[in-house]
Formats: sequence, C-alpha cells, structure tokens
Amino acid sequence: MTSQKSLRDKSHVEQIERWAEFVRDNAGWKKQFKEFSDAQIIIARRVFEKLAQTEEGRRKIKLSRARV
Repeated sequence: MTSQKSLRDKSHVEQIERWAEFVRDNAGWKKQFKEFSDAQIIIARRVFEKLAQTEEGRRKIKLSRARV
C-alpha cells in the first residue's frame, strides 16, 4: 500500500508541476478554463433537470445529495 501511496503522491506532484507550467506559459489560460468549467456546469444542470422529470430521477438526485 505504501508504494501505491507513493506513486499517487508522485503523480499528483507531477500533475501540479504540469499545471503550473501551463499557467506560466499560457497567458489566456483563465479564459480557457472558465469556458471549460462553465460548460461542465451547464451540462450538469441539464442532467439534473432531465432527471427531475421522473420519480426515479428525483430519487437519484435525493440520494446523490445525501452523500455530500
């Protein structure tokens, strides 16, 4: 288990370093990131709206909120 944690920690640090390099080298990263995150929120809202149209969907929404 220790080697798995070590590997995960190493890959996490590497991802942070890649992100820092991307931010440093790309002046327009905020706009790109905002467009991406806004799109994710829009899609999630559509999914919840669609789910809310059925009794089973409303049950799933209620279950997902209970886990948070």
